[in-house]
Amino acid sequence: MARKRKHQNEQVLMQNAVKTLLANIRFASVDDPVSSIVITSSVPNEGKTTVALNLARAIATSGRDVLLVETDMRRRSLAGQLGVHPSHGLYAVLAGDCTLEEAVVPTKTGDCYFLDAEPNIPNPADILASHRFRKFVKEVNAKYDYVVFDTPPVGTFVDAAVIAAVVDATVLVVRENYVKRRDLVGAYEQLQKAEAKVIGVVLNACDRKADDYYYAYYNGDGVRVDLDAEAKAAARVPAAKAQTRPPHPTARTAQAARQAPQAAQPAARAAAPQQAGVAAQPVQAPRPVSPSSTAAMINQFQSTGR
Repeated sequence: MARKRKHQNEQVLMQNAVKTLLANIRFASVDDPVSSIVITSSVPNEGKTTVALNLARAIATSGRDVLLVETDMRRRSLAGQLGVHPSHGLYAVLAGDCTLEEAVVPTKTGDCYFLDAEPNIPNPADILASHRFRKFVKEVNAKYDYVVFDTPPVGTFVDAAVIAAVVDATVLVVRENYVKRRDLVGAYEQLQKAEAKVIGVVLNACDRKADDYYYAYYNGDGVRVDLDAEAKAAARVPAAKAQTRPPHPTARTAQAARQAPQAAQPAARAAAPQQAGVAAQPVQAPRPVSPSSTAAMINQFQSTGR
């Protein structure tokens, strides 16, 4: 039961984080709204596909239609995660073997559509750099409110930089305590050389406690309280022994009278946590960093790099 609850809390954490990400993407450029987005990372296994998939779902549930495009032609995984098996893919559309409408398939999330990529396509970078792909990007931008491209890691293949050069915005996914500074710096520099518009960085796989995703509790000294440690300490305290005989009715009445004001104290503390010396502060979901902060971070990495 506890494991199921933890899993549900983690799902809520992810949903809230992705909604914050979507809001920041919308605010990234008010005058020139972002509609086509590249999701990439520096190295493999940083969670870019998970971010792309959940971002597309968040867009769809917000009332906008979105096309999720598989452009990691060497390591396709979106179709399996979505549970769909399209008959055609991106290469067939670019080659003119089928129309866009014939290749795109709906997903279980309403207003979320998917375009797969065929396996074993030779020279994916050359295909993505073609005039036909640029025309394809314009076509899907006009047809859908948002288009999300899941690309290979920019530090591994040039594909992501090629696509980033023709879309509205690029989001760089960084896995906490995983990617090395030199790999992150190299990926960002490659995107800059491609003149990609990097609107932010998403810190992924953060160490977050799912049980206190609504509030974090601090004592009067401003030190955060470890709820798990507090619960374990309370569980080690021996429970009071039960009475062998029921108390006299008069004693029960007196005991109830004494417990009444005591029971009201927790409610009063819950209603006014500031008066009890405990402040409840909401935990903010991870959000992308602004372009200026991203550049500052990369510059710091370069000056203090390993």
